[in-house]
Amino acid sequence: MPAMVVIPTNGHARRRVRVDRVHSVVANCSENGDEQYLVRWKSETSTTKPPFSWHSVKELVRCLEHIQDYLEEREKNTTLIQQTKTSRKRKSPNEESEHDRRSSPFDRRLQERRTPSASRSPSLPCVDTSTSPTIDVYNGVLDADEYGHIFCRKASGQGIPELEIRDIPTLEMNRSAHHASVDKAQTLIRNEYVRRLEKLPGKRIHLFNVVDKATPSLRFRYISDYVLQQGVYRASTETQQGCMQCSPHMGREIGCEYTKKCDCLEYAAVDESRLDDEGKREYQEALDTGASTMGFPKKFPYFAEGTKREKTGCLVPFYLNSRRPIYECNEKCRCGPYCRNKNVQFGRQVEVEIFRANDGRGWGLRCKEDLHEGQFIDTYRGEVITDAEATRRETSSSKAKMSYLYSLDKFAESEGLDEKDLYVVDGEFMGGPTKFINHSCDPNCRQYTVSYNKHDPRVYDIAFFARRFIPKGEELTFDYLDKEEGDEMDEPGEGAIPCLCGAKNCRKWLWT
Repeated sequence: MPAMVVIPTNGHARRRVRVDRVHSVVANCSENGDEQYLVRWKSETSTTKPPFSWHSVKELVRCLEHIQDYLEEREKNTTLIQQTKTSRKRKSPNEESEHDRRSSPFDRRLQERRTPSASRSPSLPCVDTSTSPTIDVYNGVLDADEYGHIFCRKASGQGIPELEIRDIPTLEMNRSAHHASVDKAQTLIRNEYVRRLEKLPGKRIHLFNVVDKATPSLRFRYISDYVLQQGVYRASTETQQGCMQCSPHMGREIGCEYTKKCDCLEYAAVDESRLDDEGKREYQEALDTGASTMGFPKKFPYFAEGTKREKTGCLVPFYLNSRRPIYECNEKCRCGPYCRNKNVQFGRQVEVEIFRANDGRGWGLRCKEDLHEGQFIDTYRGEVITDAEATRRETSSSKAKMSYLYSLDKFAESEGLDEKDLYVVDGEFMGGPTKFINHSCDPNCRQYTVSYNKHDPRVYDIAFFARRFIPKGEELTFDYLDKEEGDEMDEPGEGAIPCLCGAKNCRKWLWT
């Protein structure tokens, strides 16, 4: 076996592996309550024999993403293990194949606790091995950087065991891993995820799971604004215009007071119910000629202060019961920072909880407080990518990928935008807690278009509002397909994904 080396520590500091050199975790075992994981290290050149080494979970606290990836893959192997057990029960001892009897490097680790040889990295001091755990190394030797972080570098020679990447994980490894404890790793992963949630700005995001030991992916990156990827461009701030006739002190001291004066509502929907016959004629003429609708009666999207407390800031029925785009005032407006027409841009103002559903739907989201009809919840965040990139990601992934893609096509028809020129929001790898909102054919939330720059039809916010009163603790849901009542689904084809929402009006299928 290769030499056991220990990095010198200061006081009670623990040895840690160097994260940027780790390729993946490929196996695990547990002995006397100590969880060990086999790390595959990055190699400078492509090889079938990359460096491997076993490490305690305590040494891998900065590599929890790799452990989580491995544990998810390990779960997938459970079915294979069970199938193999069933098959072996049918064999007599004399019918075992040579492959069944062959021992693996993993077996050797479990059965042999050898004293390390003298072939250790010369840059590391020798320590008393009688009180230190043995570290098994394959295809390399342990080394350390100037900060004491250890890693394994490729090496070969006498006394250095070899291990082929094509040989692992072996059937024996999978069997042993299946029975090995991973409780400490799962606890560390859960604690790390909660720690990251607690560091996020704004109202608290909670994590709750009494169903199993799973934790949302540590690789998911929380962001507060869109991340524009290659080929995506937001309109310059120079194109942004604010309302010039408004002020913070108009009438009720709530900023914008008169819709006919607010320039931000130039492209907002006209309230046709307030038009007389002459007004209707003029409005139709404006539509036919493409003239501005400034001066026509409109509505601000939110109830202003002075109404019932539970309605302040909530969507007015004119918007709540329609799909009209919302135009908010912006930083260039003269209406002040607390204008009635500013809401979504301030971000989420309610505490939410990511929870594990007990019906097979995975993770969900709910609020820690009552939500009133029309109340803003949060925006949908993610990478903004081109239509071509979205197609590439869809093609290379499963059909479930579609649940994270949201096309920014609200103004495609009115602005004459070609489908290939539209942008798409992908919330799978980065975003906010709204990633965890599940689908329902009878949802209690709805998504609305919110723009702060009326001259940018390609990049705008997607905001979730409560369609009705939602009591504290009720799961938040929205319609992934954004279907109107009465819309029919296509007949399910091969690979169709069944809907598990359980609503009385369930359409039975998500994607057909």
